Formats: sequence, structure tokens, C-alpha cells
Amino acid sequence: MKQNRPLARAATWFDLKAAPYFLVSPYFILFAIFGLFPLGFTVWVSLHDWELAGDREWIGLQNYTDLVLDPDFWNSVVNTLGMFVMATVPQLLLALMLANALNKRMRFRLLFRLGVLVPMVTSIVAVAVVFGQLFARDYGAFNWLLGTDGLDWKAEKLTSWTAISVMVDWRWAGYNALIYLAAMQAIPRDLYEAASIDGASSRRQFWQITIPMLKPAIIFTTLTSTIGGLSLFTEPVMFAQGDVGGGSLGQFQTIAMYMYEMAFREREYGYASAVAWMLFLLIVLVSLVSFLFTRRIGGTK
Repeated sequence: MKQNRPLARAATWFDLKAAPYFLVSPYFILFAIFGLFPLGFTVWVSLHDWELAGDREWIGLQNYTDLVLDPDFWNSVVNTLGMFVMATVPQLLLALMLANALNKRMRFRLLFRLGVLVPMVTSIVAVAVVFGQLFARDYGAFNWLLGTDGLDWKAEKLTSWTAISVMVDWRWAGYNALIYLAAMQAIPRDLYEAASIDGASSRRQFWQITIPMLKPAIIFTTLTSTIGGLSLFTEPVMFAQGDVGGGSLGQFQTIAMYMYEMAFREREYGYASAVAWMLFLLIVLVSLVSFLFTRRIGGTK
């Protein structure tokens, strides 16, 4: 028995000290290969005049300097931020109201809850085709409903932002609603019963109990929506029928579309890498602002 004690101590030490690191190491190894390395390589490329097939010359921060003075880049920044605000704020409010409705007693509740997942399983190409018909200049359903026959939704910034934001909201509101619904069902019912005994109305219970208890879910959905909204690419490209230029004057070209245009149309990989890093910094900045704003919901606790 004494001869097995060192081996037993080694096995115990491995279980307590080394096993946790061993079990989580595959994730960090894969993250280093497929996450950190591309990030570092993109920084390296952004410091070069790097073309797809040509010379690769070290130019330092010249790409970033050119980018700051590039009006097309700032046009894409304005477009991205505009569509982000128009899509994200209504989307989260709609998801909150939808989750509150699905949390109530109703017939076919499971069917309605599963129904909000339909946009998630629908092909984005099919979504673009349908909404392209709805927002069509001639015979479009929205023009008919609004009495604006002949309105070209792609021609102006505001109208194109509106059309794309509707597509984004339709696709992601249900996803966020399910997150809110799961968080709502974790709220203790005792809180609502006590509030009812005290005479609190349903509206007051929603703002005084539901919203504060949903703060972690609201912060999560706000951050994920911020990342998705600022890296918006598929919906506007499909709205423009595959054109990454975002309309004749770039009226709805996002930063991601501009980055794609620089990389694969102009073949300026170094410049596109600089755009990618500016987008990354913008996402970090806006996510931080969104986090500081949403964490104040329902008080500071």
C-alpha cells in the first residue's frame, strides 16, 4: 500500500490542479489558432500596401491615415450607425413586448412560442426576395399601404435604412423575445403575488419587477444586437441584389460592405484590414456605451 501512495498523490494532484486546465485547453488552443492569429495577422496586413497579386510594401499607419480622410468610409459609418439605431431599439422593445405577451396564459401558447422561431429558420435569400417585393417601387405592398405609389425605397438614405431595419427586426425580434421569455419564467412568482396583494397594477409590476429582473438578459441582448447591428452585411447586400456598393450613391453601404468592396473588388487587402480594425474599435466603443446605458435599467443594483 505504501508503494501506491506517491501514485495516488499524483493522481489526486492531477485531478485537483491540472485536470481543469487540461479540459478547458482545447477551447483556448482553437481560439488562439482561429481567433487570435487572424487578429494579429490582420494588424500586420493593415500596416502594408498589400494587394491580392502584387507587391507588399511596409507603409506603417498610412492606411489608417487615408481611412480617416476617406469620405466613403465615413459615409459607411453614418449608414451603419443609422441602421443600427433604427433596427436595434425597436427590435428590443418589440421583443420585450412579445415576450411579455407569450408569458401570459393563452391557448396554443406553445405554438405561438415556436412561431417566433420561423424567421430564424427562414433563408435570408427568401427573406430578401419577399421584402424586395414588399418594398418594390412599382406594385409594392408597403407603397400601397402607405399610399406612396412610385416611392423608390432604395433611392434615399432614410427609406433604404427603414426597409433594411424592417428586415433585421423581422428576423431577430423573435430570437431576442425567446431570451426574454426564458428570463421572465425564472422570476419568482411570489414577487408578483406580493405586489398584487399590495395593489400594484399589471403595468406597475412590469416596470417595477419584470424589467429590473430582466437586466442581465437585456444587457446580453443589447450587446449581441450591437455586435450584429454594427457588422450588418447580409440584409443590405440582399436588398441591393448582391451589390456591395449600397446603392448608386452608397446610401445604405455599411462598414462591412465597404470592407468587402475594398478587399475583393478593389483588392486592397491592407486597406480593407484597416477598415476591419476600425470596425472592431467602433463595436467595442458602442458596446461599452450600450453596456453603461443598459446596466442602469431598474437602478444601479
